[in-house]
Amino acid sequence: MSPRSASVNEAMRRRSRERLLRATVELVEERGYEATTLADITQRAGSARGLVSYYFSGKRALLQSAVHRLMADELAAALEFEPRTADGRQLLARAIDGMLGISVRHTTLMRTHMAAILQEEGFIQCPEQQRLALLLRDTVTCWGAEDAEEEYRLLRALLMGATVAMLLPGAPMPLHRLRAELFQRYELEWEWGFPPPEPAGPVQDPTPVRSRPVEPVE
Repeated sequence: MSPRSASVNEAMRRRSRERLLRATVELVEERGYEATTLADITQRAGSARGLVSYYFSGKRALLQSAVHRLMADELAAALEFEPRTADGRQLLARAIDGMLGISVRHTTLMRTHMAAILQEEGFIQCPEQQRLALLLRDTVTCWGAEDAEEEYRLLRALLMGATVAMLLPGAPMPLHRLRAELFQRYELEWEWGFPPPEPAGPVQDPTPVRSRPVEPVE
């Protein structure tokens, strides 16, 4: 049997890494971070234990890469949602909704992730995070940012702040209010992107201030 080519080996390694990331997301959401072991993850992924050490420095780094992969995938899906658009403002609306929606759909995972990046190890760079950053930079460029890098960093900070506010135990901020603030800052229409369902109880009018009519002065 002839040896596998380098491209085949690379594809196999990539698939193994992706299985580890998917298994991490599944298990942390099912059991929580502390109750999930690396042995559990490799068993769920059908991978050898040594692969975790080969790709990641430990469980915390594995978790960050897994969450960044999920975020990048969901952001890409939001940006490419049919019907597709080349309008930078609508793309930014989709990006904001895509990112905020992750905390709604994956609350346990995102709460664990945000707690992890505030630990001593801090923010871990990885290919998944770089892909997420590229998608966000491209989006703010399409939106019309004069300095895409600076605007990307600001948007990232605003989204992280909104995520923490949504997940804060005992005093969470409502999605509608946080979305309204972000849409107002970037001058986006409320109906763009993926507007969330109307909440059951009374809420403050989410319409951005700039789009409200000005009452005539007597």
